[in-house]
Amino acid sequence: MNKDDFGDLRVEFDKFVREKCSLEGEEGASQNPDAGDKVDEEPVPQFVDALTTKLLAPAHSGIYLSRLDIKRIAEAIDESLPIKERLKMVRALFRHTTKKEYLERAFGEINKHINGRIFIYEELSEAFPASKSHFDNHINKAKKTMKMFESIVEDFEEIEPTDDPLII
Repeated sequence: MNKDDFGDLRVEFDKFVREKCSLEGEEGASQNPDAGDKVDEEPVPQFVDALTTKLLAPAHSGIYLSRLDIKRIAEAIDESLPIKERLKMVRALFRHTTKKEYLERAFGEINKHINGRIFIYEELSEAFPASKSHFDNHINKAKKTMKMFESIVEDFEEIEPTDDPLII
């Protein structure tokens, strides 16, 4: 093959990418799908920041929730979430929480995912006894995370949509 053949191919490829794949010039288009929008900047209930700090860090929660996991949790409780970075997805999931029932359903779905991970950890600790202490550590963290959900639900005060937050 001739070296010029590759040069021509490269020129054709670059032209194709510029014409067909580039988002430049399109109004409202962003190169970074995680860049966010105004919805991402809306305030969230007070518990959400603490929840995301503990839930999204495997060192704290003992499990890893992927974007797809969060999307499935949302779909299970009849919510629609776009796939973004995990923090923004969890914030969007709980942004308009006003009822305990909603929290219970959401945490129930998250608990199902956590229980699935616990089951996997238990199977792995049986298959690899030398790593049992490592998996037990993650199982304990996951169970603590599930207990945290219970305390959030108990402490949650329902807000009626007609309530004015400025009136005391």
